[in-house]
Amino acid sequence: MALSSILTEAEIAAGLQSSADSFDFKTFFVKVGLNSKSKDQVAKVFGILDQDRSVNKKHFSASARALTYAETKAFLAAGDSDGDGKIGVDGKTALIKMIIPAFEIS
Repeated sequence: MALSSILTEAEIAAGLQSSADSFDFKTFFVKVGLNSKSKDQVAKVFGILDQDRSVNKKHFSASARALTYAETKAFLAAGDSDGDGKIGVDGKTALIKMIIPAFEIS
């Protein structure tokens, strides 16, 4: 499944524009419209992003710039709930809750 099946081109463009110079994951995910998607759609987006186990904006556009080391480190720190250097289920839930406070995994 591609992100384009969930997010519009305009949403993706807005997210990429918001992070052209620096990446703030909260701003980025709101700009791509995740805060207005259903719980299932958000879960699908995170599933797509997790396919290659990387923090990579290239999932949104081939022309997106790579995250810097500091940006990657900050994003991982926000989602690494157990300190293992990875974003697990709990970490993904925490990241999503930063964007959609009422989000709950059923």
